[in-house]
Amino acid sequence: MLKIGVLASGKGTNLQAIIDAIERKEVPAKIGIVLSDNPDAHCLERTKRAGIKALYLPAGRFKTYLEPEIEKKYINVLKKEGVELVCLAGFMRVLKKDFLNAFAGKIVNIHPALLPSFPGLESWKQALNYGVRFTGATVHFVEGGVDSGPVILQAVVPVRPDDTPETLHRRIQEKEHIIYPLAIKLIAENRLRIEGRRVKIEE
Repeated sequence: MLKIGVLASGKGTNLQAIIDAIERKEVPAKIGIVLSDNPDAHCLERTKRAGIKALYLPAGRFKTYLEPEIEKKYINVLKKEGVELVCLAGFMRVLKKDFLNAFAGKIVNIHPALLPSFPGLESWKQALNYGVRFTGATVHFVEGGVDSGPVILQAVVPVRPDDTPETLHRRIQEKEHIIYPLAIKLIAENRLRIEGRRVKIEE
Protein backbone atom coordinates (compact mmCIF):
# COMPACT_ATOMS: atom_id res chain seq x y z
CA MET A 1 0.00 0.00 0.00
CA LEU A 2 1.38 3.38 -1.05
CA LYS A 3 2.26 5.64 1.86
CA ILE A 4 1.68 9.30 1.13
CA GLY A 5 2.49 12.56 2.87
CA VAL A 6 0.28 15.59 2.34
CA LEU A 7 1.47 19.21 2.51
CA ALA A 8 -1.32 21.74 3.02
CA SER A 9 -1.71 25.37 4.04
CA GLY A 10 -5.44 26.05 4.15
CA LYS A 11 -8.91 24.55 4.37
CA GLY A 12 -7.84 21.10 3.25
CA THR A 13 -10.76 20.24 0.97
CA ASN A 14 -8.55 18.20 -1.34
CA LEU A 15 -7.00 16.52 1.68
CA GLN A 16 -10.51 15.57 2.77
CA ALA A 17 -11.28 14.19 -0.68
CA ILE A 18 -8.18 11.99 -0.44
CA ILE A 19 -9.09 10.86 3.09
CA ASP A 20 -12.63 9.99 1.99
CA ALA A 21 -11.47 8.08 -1.10
CA ILE A 22 -9.03 6.03 1.00
CA GLU A 23 -11.73 5.28 3.58
CA ARG A 24 -14.04 4.11 0.76
CA LYS A 25 -11.18 1.81 -0.33
CA GLU A 26 -11.11 3.47 -3.75
CA VAL A 27 -7.43 4.38 -3.39
CA PRO A 28 -4.92 1.73 -2.21
CA ALA A 29 -2.90 4.17 -0.14
CA LYS A 30 -2.39 5.38 3.42
CA ILE A 31 -1.71 8.91 4.63
CA GLY A 32 1.38 8.67 6.82
CA ILE A 33 1.50 12.32 7.84
CA VAL A 34 0.12 15.76 7.02
CA LEU A 35 2.46 18.75 7.29
CA SER A 36 1.31 22.37 7.35
CA ASP A 37 3.13 25.69 7.36
CA ASN A 38 0.05 27.36 8.89
CA PRO A 39 -0.79 26.70 12.57
CA ASP A 40 -4.40 27.81 12.01
CA ALA A 41 -5.01 25.75 8.87
CA HIS A 42 -8.32 23.86 8.93
CA CYS A 43 -6.55 20.89 7.34
CA LEU A 44 -5.03 20.19 10.77
CA GLU A 45 -8.53 19.83 12.21
CA ARG A 46 -9.45 17.43 9.42
CA THR A 47 -6.48 15.21 10.20
CA LYS A 48 -7.32 15.23 13.90
CA ARG A 49 -10.86 14.06 13.18
CA ALA A 50 -9.56 11.34 10.87
CA GLY A 51 -6.95 10.12 13.35
CA ILE A 52 -4.08 10.96 11.02
CA LYS A 53 -0.72 12.16 12.27
CA ALA A 54 -0.17 15.86 11.58
CA LEU A 55 2.51 18.42 12.31
CA TYR A 56 2.84 22.18 12.00
CA LEU A 57 6.28 23.24 10.80
CA PRO A 58 6.81 27.02 10.48
CA ALA A 59 8.04 28.07 7.06
CA GLY A 60 10.44 30.76 8.21
CA ARG A 61 10.89 34.32 7.06
CA PHE A 62 10.18 33.87 3.33
CA LYS A 63 6.65 34.26 1.97
CA THR A 64 6.82 32.01 -1.09
CA TYR A 65 9.17 29.19 -0.13
CA LEU A 66 10.62 27.37 2.86
CA GLU A 67 13.88 28.40 4.45
CA PRO A 68 16.60 25.89 3.44
CA GLU A 69 17.02 24.51 6.96
CA ILE A 70 13.26 24.22 7.41
CA GLU A 71 12.91 22.51 4.04
CA LYS A 72 15.38 19.92 5.32
CA LYS A 73 13.11 19.40 8.34
CA TYR A 74 10.16 18.75 6.03
CA ILE A 75 12.22 16.24 4.06
CA ASN A 76 13.48 14.50 7.20
CA VAL A 77 10.00 14.17 8.70
CA LEU A 78 8.58 12.74 5.48
CA LYS A 79 11.47 10.30 5.12
CA LYS A 80 11.16 9.23 8.76
CA GLU A 81 7.48 8.43 8.19
CA GLY A 82 8.35 6.31 5.15
CA VAL A 83 6.49 8.55 2.71
CA GLU A 84 6.71 7.33 -0.88
CA LEU A 85 4.57 10.03 -2.55
CA VAL A 86 4.24 13.69 -1.56
CA CYS A 87 0.86 15.28 -2.37
CA LEU A 88 0.55 19.06 -2.34
CA ALA A 89 -2.95 20.13 -1.41
CA GLY A 90 -3.11 23.90 -1.32
CA PHE A 91 0.47 24.17 -0.04
CA MET A 92 1.39 27.79 -0.70
CA ARG A 93 5.17 27.39 -1.01
CA VAL A 94 7.41 26.66 -3.98
CA LEU A 95 9.57 23.61 -3.29
CA LYS A 96 13.27 24.00 -3.99
CA LYS A 97 16.03 21.77 -5.36
CA ASP A 98 16.77 19.74 -2.22
CA PHE A 99 13.13 18.76 -1.79
CA LEU A 100 12.68 17.95 -5.47
CA ASN A 101 15.79 15.78 -5.44
CA ALA A 102 14.76 13.98 -2.25
CA PHE A 103 11.46 12.95 -3.82
CA ALA A 104 12.32 13.01 -7.51
CA GLY A 105 9.31 12.03 -9.62
CA LYS A 106 7.32 11.43 -6.43
CA ILE A 107 5.64 14.79 -5.87
CA VAL A 108 2.21 15.69 -7.26
CA ASN A 109 0.07 18.81 -7.11
CA ILE A 110 -3.49 19.86 -7.89
CA HIS A 111 -3.98 23.18 -9.70
CA PRO A 112 -7.32 24.96 -10.34
CA ALA A 113 -6.85 25.58 -14.08
CA LEU A 114 -6.13 23.73 -17.30
CA LEU A 115 -2.36 23.97 -17.33
CA PRO A 116 -0.30 25.35 -18.95
CA SER A 117 -2.92 28.13 -18.91
CA PHE A 118 -3.13 30.31 -15.81
CA PRO A 119 -0.36 29.04 -13.54
CA GLY A 120 0.23 30.66 -10.17
CA LEU A 121 -2.18 32.13 -7.63
CA GLU A 122 -5.96 32.48 -7.95
CA SER A 123 -6.05 30.94 -11.41
CA TRP A 124 -9.87 30.84 -11.43
CA LYS A 125 -9.84 34.64 -11.22
CA GLN A 126 -7.24 34.77 -13.99
CA ALA A 127 -9.47 32.62 -16.19
CA LEU A 128 -12.58 34.66 -15.45
CA ASN A 129 -10.80 37.98 -16.12
CA TYR A 130 -9.31 36.65 -19.34
CA GLY A 131 -12.75 35.71 -20.63
CA VAL A 132 -12.15 32.05 -21.48
CA ARG A 133 -15.13 29.77 -22.13
CA PHE A 134 -13.60 26.81 -20.34
CA THR A 135 -11.22 26.28 -17.47
CA GLY A 136 -10.80 23.38 -15.08
CA ALA A 137 -8.40 21.47 -12.85
CA THR A 138 -5.07 19.71 -13.40
CA VAL A 139 -3.15 17.10 -11.44
CA HIS A 140 0.53 17.19 -12.38
CA PHE A 141 3.95 16.04 -11.30
CA VAL A 142 6.01 18.75 -9.63
CA GLU A 143 9.30 19.97 -11.07
CA GLY A 144 11.40 23.12 -10.70
CA GLY A 145 9.01 25.56 -12.38
CA VAL A 146 5.75 26.93 -11.00
CA ASP A 147 2.88 24.59 -11.99
CA SER A 148 4.99 23.32 -14.88
CA GLY A 149 5.38 19.56 -14.39
CA PRO A 150 3.97 16.80 -16.66
CA VAL A 151 0.17 16.58 -16.61
CA ILE A 152 -1.43 13.46 -15.13
CA LEU A 153 -5.16 14.23 -15.31
CA GLN A 154 -7.35 17.18 -16.22
CA ALA A 155 -11.04 18.01 -15.89
CA VAL A 156 -12.88 20.69 -17.83
CA VAL A 157 -15.24 23.23 -16.24
CA PRO A 158 -17.35 25.55 -18.44
CA VAL A 159 -17.30 29.23 -17.51
CA ARG A 160 -20.87 30.51 -17.23
CA PRO A 161 -21.87 34.05 -18.21
CA ASP A 162 -23.04 34.79 -14.67
CA ASP A 163 -20.05 33.24 -12.89
CA THR A 164 -18.32 35.03 -10.07
CA PRO A 165 -14.85 34.03 -8.84
CA GLU A 166 -16.55 32.19 -5.97
CA THR A 167 -19.02 30.18 -8.05
CA LEU A 168 -16.39 29.25 -10.62
CA HIS A 169 -13.89 28.23 -7.96
CA ARG A 170 -16.49 26.08 -6.23
CA ARG A 171 -17.23 24.11 -9.42
CA ILE A 172 -13.53 23.71 -10.14
CA GLN A 173 -13.01 22.30 -6.66
CA GLU A 174 -15.73 19.72 -7.29
CA LYS A 175 -13.64 18.41 -10.18
CA GLU A 176 -10.43 18.60 -8.13
CA HIS A 177 -11.96 16.32 -5.52
CA ILE A 178 -12.59 13.70 -8.22
CA ILE A 179 -9.36 13.73 -10.20
CA TYR A 180 -6.84 14.09 -7.35
CA PRO A 181 -7.76 10.82 -5.61
CA LEU A 182 -7.94 9.15 -9.03
CA ALA A 183 -4.40 10.30 -9.88
CA ILE A 184 -3.12 8.94 -6.57
CA LYS A 185 -4.89 5.65 -7.30
CA LEU A 186 -3.12 5.40 -10.68
CA ILE A 187 0.23 6.03 -9.01
CA ALA A 188 -0.50 3.52 -6.25
CA GLU A 189 -1.34 0.91 -8.90
CA ASN A 190 1.89 1.74 -10.75
CA ARG A 191 -0.04 2.58 -13.92
CA LEU A 192 1.72 5.82 -14.92
CA ARG A 193 4.73 6.16 -17.21
CA ILE A 194 6.43 9.51 -17.87
CA GLU A 195 7.80 9.88 -21.38
CA GLY A 196 9.22 13.37 -21.83
CA ARG A 197 6.37 15.79 -21.21
CA ARG A 198 3.70 13.10 -21.55
CA VAL A 199 2.28 10.91 -18.83
CA LYS A 200 0.90 7.63 -20.20
CA ILE A 201 -1.76 5.66 -18.34
CA GLU A 202 -1.51 1.89 -18.63
CA GLU A 203 -4.68 -0.22 -18.53
